[in-house]
Amino acid sequence: MTALTTTFRPGRPVPVRSILGSLRRGAGDPTWRADATGLWRASQTPEGPVTTRFLVRPEGVEVTAWGPGAGWAIAQSPRLLGEVDDVSGFEIHHAVLREAARQHRDWRIGRTDRVLDALIPAIIEQRVTGKQAFGAYRRLVQRYGARAPGPRTDLMVPPPVSGWARIPSWEWLRAGVDAARSDTIMRALRVAERLEEAVSLPVPDAWRRLRTVPGIGVWTAAETLQRAIGDPDAVSFGDYHVAKDVGFALTGAPVDDAGMQELLAPYAGHRFRVQYLVTAGGLGAPRRGARLTLPTHLPAW
Repeated sequence: MTALTTTFRPGRPVPVRSILGSLRRGAGDPTWRADATGLWRASQTPEGPVTTRFLVRPEGVEVTAWGPGAGWAIAQSPRLLGEVDDVSGFEIHHAVLREAARQHRDWRIGRTDRVLDALIPAIIEQRVTGKQAFGAYRRLVQRYGARAPGPRTDLMVPPPVSGWARIPSWEWLRAGVDAARSDTIMRALRVAERLEEAVSLPVPDAWRRLRTVPGIGVWTAAETLQRAIGDPDAVSFGDYHVAKDVGFALTGAPVDDAGMQELLAPYAGHRFRVQYLVTAGGLGAPRRGARLTLPTHLPAW
């Protein structure tokens, strides 16, 4: 299979794993591998499945792609690696963030330009632990995805929209996804083309487009638009940890969403950057709470 290759040369270091890390859905994500040969990612594009390898070289990031979507992935790779992320206007107002900002000064928010690829996992992750959500996504991709194109035999590409739509209700349950979440996914799949148009809309319109689907709230829209369009202001309001972590980092005490909104007001337009720095810098609250119960979402027979 013929591969296409390009080199991304932004004139600065590119922390590939940090930029692309949010696209990985847990340690066992079958669409993702990282080793000495590079970071490998399998995904869907408008032209079909693709495997993309990112390898950091002295001159930049070498990007190689295999499969029907290779041309699209190569052309889109600079955006995925943060080329269009505009950091101008981002100023640190809390001293505690300065060291994290220095350590991650080359980090940029990448964008996949693919809404459903970010939205479906985000819906799966609603109201459950990461362990539950990642396990569900892994099972569904392994069962309904396909072997990724290219030289690796250990990568799976997620299903296309039509493949997700064919998953029967009982398989969602077997994977641990309850009816509320799988129904939301099915509603989104029915308007997939309209949702994909969000990548070319002004940011406020992109938010409104996603929120028209019942079951897609502020948290799900934020998690999707962080990845799909690289929205630097998309804070994960409603998250179990984010407000507590931001509050702890900036004031020394956890806060709720209202408190986080007030704390992040000086960073308007760049609030997601603060969320990232709190996480990447390890500035969040210690994890001392009780573990959440892991329900099966399976009906009692």
